[in-house]
Amino acid sequence: MHRHVLSVLLENEPGALSRVVGLFSARGYNIESLTVAPTEEYTVSRMTIVCLGNDDLIEQITKHLNRLIEVVKVVDLTEGEHAERELMLVKVHAVGHEREEMKRLNDIFRGRIIDVTDKTYTIELTGNSDKLDAFLKAVEQGSVLEMVRTGSCGIGRGERILRL
Repeated sequence: MHRHVLSVLLENEPGALSRVVGLFSARGYNIESLTVAPTEEYTVSRMTIVCLGNDDLIEQITKHLNRLIEVVKVVDLTEGEHAERELMLVKVHAVGHEREEMKRLNDIFRGRIIDVTDKTYTIELTGNSDKLDAFLKAVEQGSVLEMVRTGSCGIGRGERILRL
């Protein structure tokens, strides 16, 4: 099982997202993360789906996606060079000596402290999933009060372009 990042161009219309997700659930495929937003062309959205599977399973998923009327194009970004990022907001306990430790970790991981109270910091981190996971492992157990992650989004590197 390998991790794959699928980039899907689809028509920006009601129900398109639901049909893609329905395709995955109807066939028992799991979605690790899902992000979707309009592109530079307002009638088209770009969906990034991260899923696990062997090459045969990913080929099958791609064929099923291409059969959907709303889907314009599907590309497996992991087949070539690509840039991938995820955003995480994490609220951590920061009192006493923990304040300096959290500032230090924030600097090491190149995060931004976006909210400060007398007991907490809210830190914004971007990077690949491994970097965000490493930050969470570095923080003392029990220090994370709340966390939210966007899921990955990716784009081909260099001249590799996905568009209409």
